Amino acid sequence: MSKFDEGLKLIEERCGNGKDNLLALATISIEPNNEGKPTPRVRDVDAYYEEGVFYISTYAKSAKMREIEQNKEVAFSVCGQWISGKGIGENIGWVKDEKNAEIRTKMKKYFKWFDEVGGEDSPDSIILRVIITQATVIKDHGAMIYVMDFVNKKEQGVL
Repeated sequence: MSKFDEGLKLIEERCGNGKDNLLALATISIEPNNEGKPTPRVRDVDAYYEEGVFYISTYAKSAKMREIEQNKEVAFSVCGQWISGKGIGENIGWVKDEKNAEIRTKMKKYFKWFDEVGGEDSPDSIILRVIITQATVIKDHGAMIYVMDFVNKKEQGVL
């Protein structure tokens, strides 16, 4: 098994199989700092993981979605799982859109809160897809660190 596959297996064990994961999701703020430079903005979101992608239920007009419209590059950390990385954020549309039916079904199953607060009848209730491009996975408190290139499906290195 390649080091990439080993790291992928750890991500699947920690985040997959219908788990409701808490992610710290970082975007680049639209408003610059006092020096005119871009600044990061982080917030916690619920996400489920499947095949190199995190899916997040959110509001189309939220600050994070406005920021992703300007810059699709995001960073994330899976809270408590020793997994962090970068990805591309995409609004894949209204949660009730027919093309999102399978994802919506999974959200309703995995996110216990979804029916109560998902607001899915609003067309502004959308699905944010974060396609992982790079991830770092730490095993055994740093005994093994996998740095994974998801674009080329290979390890960038093991520390």
